[in-house]
Amino acid sequence: MTDALKRLSDEGVAIWLDDLSRKRITSGNLAELIDQQHVVGVTTNPSIFQKAISSGDGYEQQLTDLATRKVTVDEAIRMITTADVRDAADILRPVFDATDGQDGRVSIEVDPRLAHHTAATVAEAKQLAWLVDRPNTLIKIPATKAGLPAITEVIGKGISVNVTLIFSLERYREVMDAYLAGLEKAKAAGLDLSLIHSVASFFVSRVDTEIDKRLDTVGTDEAKTLKGKAALANARLAYQAYEEAFSSERWAALDKAQANKQRPLWASTGVKDPAYKDTLYVVDLVAPGTVNTMPEATLDATADHGEVTGNTIAGTYEQARAELDAVAKLGISYDDVVQLLEDEGVEKFEASWIDLLNSTEAELKRLAPSEG
Repeated sequence: MTDALKRLSDEGVAIWLDDLSRKRITSGNLAELIDQQHVVGVTTNPSIFQKAISSGDGYEQQLTDLATRKVTVDEAIRMITTADVRDAADILRPVFDATDGQDGRVSIEVDPRLAHHTAATVAEAKQLAWLVDRPNTLIKIPATKAGLPAITEVIGKGISVNVTLIFSLERYREVMDAYLAGLEKAKAAGLDLSLIHSVASFFVSRVDTEIDKRLDTVGTDEAKTLKGKAALANARLAYQAYEEAFSSERWAALDKAQANKQRPLWASTGVKDPAYKDTLYVVDLVAPGTVNTMPEATLDATADHGEVTGNTIAGTYEQARAELDAVAKLGISYDDVVQLLEDEGVEKFEASWIDLLNSTEAELKRLAPSEG
């Protein structure tokens, strides 16, 4: 186990891997990362599955069987992705047991084409929980306006949720509110709140990518000094919102019923701009009770040369607010940026899902047995 990753874990940051493939499962690589790199969870998304399945590595036998059965392409994808998540959940089960269900989690996303349909999202979440059938699964629901009531409904049924594609502070507060409302529904239904878990995936690097682009357009010296600051400021203020929500009287009543806090999860932590240190969105977002889900390159960089110096969020709220205000004073609209990023996030996942549908359909046709 590397010192930097151990120090990160000791500071209360759960290290999750933002990647999954059948090869990673069958080769023993995932087990190795758990054993040696302090990885205690896995996240997936449509882009990750599209990349994994399109590579073909390890999927041909199952695809052949599915082609022989003449299943639909949608059913084939769900059979393949839930199989991977189930196997990864089994590998992580000892972590789940050792942490009383806090970690050892694997996430799987509802069909991104349902992002703006509440009832369909709820139905899909229930179906995925049933299909995977592992207690250490998190069902990913996007934080769209239609996703918010779906989160409440699904949590209210006792299904653990990873809320994804959160970019704005206002939306993050709405997500936490939806979670608390779900816990209240679950409590009213007599469910055991200690068994319900959730994380809220607050996206980081994409905020810098968009705001930096606009700062370059402004082009002043002041604009240049603000580059690379907005994403960290945004995430740090999200942590402040988390502290406020989970120290409220409303939370206290749920806490007495053994409810779990919805942890903030830093997502999109791979650095997009090579001018920034490759561990930026890890070592500068250290605080207790958080999750950082990293692509493998970021995990390796942190293990190799990450400088973990303790809590890097405490005491930063005033500066973070000043930095976002300074960006706004240059004519860059925060609301416009975060709405654009949410819209693009849904579109990108939907495009990846459609690519996955198309490539899987082609494979099913290629592998289908000849008639006669």
